[in-house]
Amino acid sequence: MTALGLINDFALGVHIISIIGLMALLLMQIKKSPRRIHPGTFHSALTALVAGLVMVGIRTPLHNNDAIKWPDLNMGWVGTKFAILLVILILIYQNYKKPTVKNSTWTLVLLLTTVNILIALFG
Repeated sequence: MTALGLINDFALGVHIISIIGLMALLLMQIKKSPRRIHPGTFHSALTALVAGLVMVGIRTPLHNNDAIKWPDLNMGWVGTKFAILLVILILIYQNYKKPTVKNSTWTLVLLLTTVNILIALFG
């Protein structure tokens, strides 16, 4: 395995762990009233974004070396996931310092995170 392949695998692991952390921190608030956005959600989402950018950035050299093992990415799906994650980051940043958050905002962040996971799994 090449060094870029190892970096990609490491970034994928970090990305998955970050998204799991984001989802877990959101779900921890499910039965709480009032709900709040944990500051760790911002860090988890930002880490997932950086890891995703690393994976997208090194995919072209990997594809050029072995096109069968590393097929081209569907940039439509990548762009959609990127846009959704940016919206998640903006919503979290606007609300994580507040002692309470509207249920609609919390639900939207949870829904967008779920959609992002589903795109990754089935897109």
